Amino acid sequence: MSLLKKLLIAATTAALGSIALAVPAQADTVSVSPPGANDWSCVPSAAHPYPVILVPGTFESMAKNWATMSPTLKQAGYCVFALDYGQYNGVDASGPIADSAKQLAPFVDAVLASTKASQVDLVGHSQGGMMPRYYLGFLGGAKKVHQLIGIAPSNHGTRGVIVPGPDGLPALTSASPTACPACADQTAGSAFLQKLNSIGDTVKGPFYTVISTTHDEVVTPYQTQALSSSASQVTNLVIQDKCPADPIEHDQTPNDPVVQQLVLEALSVPNGPADPAYQPSCV
Repeated sequence: MSLLKKLLIAATTAALGSIALAVPAQADTVSVSPPGANDWSCVPSAAHPYPVILVPGTFESMAKNWATMSPTLKQAGYCVFALDYGQYNGVDASGPIADSAKQLAPFVDAVLASTKASQVDLVGHSQGGMMPRYYLGFLGGAKKVHQLIGIAPSNHGTRGVIVPGPDGLPALTSASPTACPACADQTAGSAFLQKLNSIGDTVKGPFYTVISTTHDEVVTPYQTQALSSSASQVTNLVIQDKCPADPIEHDQTPNDPVVQQLVLEALSVPNGPADPAYQPSCV
């Protein structure tokens, strides 16, 4: 899908969505929440004590990225929150990733203050599944996060070709730091990724679940999404190991019913990552 088409879809979603309180990327930006998210009166239940924060991927708004995941989690009984971040040249989640992590930090604090919860669970797509690791490792977030669930996360960058944007738009998908800093940061071997992974794939405290698809055409090879740590702290899942015929690719993974089942299962584990033996329904 072209960037132009993505922007048009995001704009349409925003026009139809309901506006709710969130922490915007810029002070003059109005963020539109996905259905079920950012109810600041929500009180976590005993069954679901950790509020869930949804973190979108590169170029994505929360309204588009989490249009189906958010109401699914809300219906399951979770307090759900989401944010937009990293706006650069008017495009969401394309700014320097270290700066984006600094925007995640106060949002987590706001959710904890509002819900009175002890920790949050983070569910992120693509960059949104990797960026929180900087928050955990370098911004003191580890004690505030119970679990990080990454859906097709760019944990070790991508070796794929990042192509320029369409005519009439800046080359936002270019790896040039001046065009799209987040793209450059997610290139395998970048200075940002070297720093991120210099302390290891995980930090003490949070649990981690990674959900990948063999059909990923953006974060490649898909095996680089996996995190290294003990089985008690990390579960790496490949969708096709559970449902071999699932054709889902990178962009649509948060909307995949199989992925949503895997996320719900991971969130249900009180003291650990997802159960690697769990079998979702291959719908």
